[in-house]
Amino acid sequence: MIRLDQLAKTYWQKNAAIKAVNSVSLSVPKGDICVFLGPSGCGKTTTLKMINRLIQPTSGKVFINDEDTSGIDEVTLRRHIGYVIQQIGLFPNMTIEENISIVPRMLGWDKKKMQERAKELMSIVALDPSKYLSRYPRELSGGQQQRIGVIRALAADAPILLMDEPFGAVDPINRESIQNEFFQMQRQLQKTVIMVSHDIDEAIKLGDKVAVFRAGELTQYTHPDALLAQPKNDFVAAFVGQDRTLKRLLLVTGGDAASEALSGSPETPATKALEMMDEIDSKYLTITDSDNKALGYISRRQAKDSAGKTCQDILRTFNATATPEENLRVLLSRMYEFNTSWLPVLDTEGKYKGLVTQESIADYLSSGKSKNV
Repeated sequence: MIRLDQLAKTYWQKNAAIKAVNSVSLSVPKGDICVFLGPSGCGKTTTLKMINRLIQPTSGKVFINDEDTSGIDEVTLRRHIGYVIQQIGLFPNMTIEENISIVPRMLGWDKKKMQERAKELMSIVALDPSKYLSRYPRELSGGQQQRIGVIRALAADAPILLMDEPFGAVDPINRESIQNEFFQMQRQLQKTVIMVSHDIDEAIKLGDKVAVFRAGELTQYTHPDALLAQPKNDFVAAFVGQDRTLKRLLLVTGGDAASEALSGSPETPATKALEMMDEIDSKYLTITDSDNKALGYISRRQAKDSAGKTCQDILRTFNATATPEENLRVLLSRMYEFNTSWLPVLDTEGKYKGLVTQESIADYLSSGKSKNV
């Protein structure tokens, strides 16, 4: 865990004190990604660099796993914290393997261990070790170099990774690919990551928590969905964008926005099913078996025309379904693809969890609710 306690940095210019960072306090749990977000000059990079003391704090403390890092030698501290910068910073006169092995070599690793680590990391970012380890940075594309910059910071298996706009210099197509690779790598390695960014889309895509800075102060620190649903003030609302509700489509899942899981059985009379649909003001009713597994659905129109019949008699198969884990952007796309206004939400065993409708999505997003608040 990383904890910042009243961290501050003051510069003096012409006998005037300039507070670059003003009493920032926050905690990042072990294994989480925290994104420092804000406009240029807001103090986010200065705060990041104070964590590994590339910039000395004027006041305040940095704790790693509850240990005050001010008592740790700077070189020792930095060797146990991975650091990635936008400019990549690969040494042009070294091979890719030599670049990756810089910190392990300083830590006294033997050659075989360093080679194995380099191969392992190259495989994680989908670069063939036999093809690329002997090459020099100039022989790689910008996107490939950025991948090397990220895994070099992980070479010594540091538990903490600091990243200063790591993907900012990469073109949009490669940036998305590298972000996806990094996210998958983080799921596997579970590092504690603090990343500086000015891109709200990157922050909500990668961050477990987002810290919004303004003029050296921490303005809001929360989960991305809560940030979009409940911006603290006009500055945060403007910074995350007028389309913040649409951005939430990537963060809210089918399980979040699903309506009540009311269902009928195959033996339910069509007239009773019609009453149930009236009760929940729905045009459709999902039919389930005794184990709550979805069998299909019936429509209001069918039920009206089927007096004396049961739901089994008029059962129809689903054109499309949703899972509780899929985000709303995917589900809305599926609705348009199949020209439907609703999807049943089914778990991996096919059990019925409720309905996602265009109305239920709108209701959830407009309510300002967030499961993370």
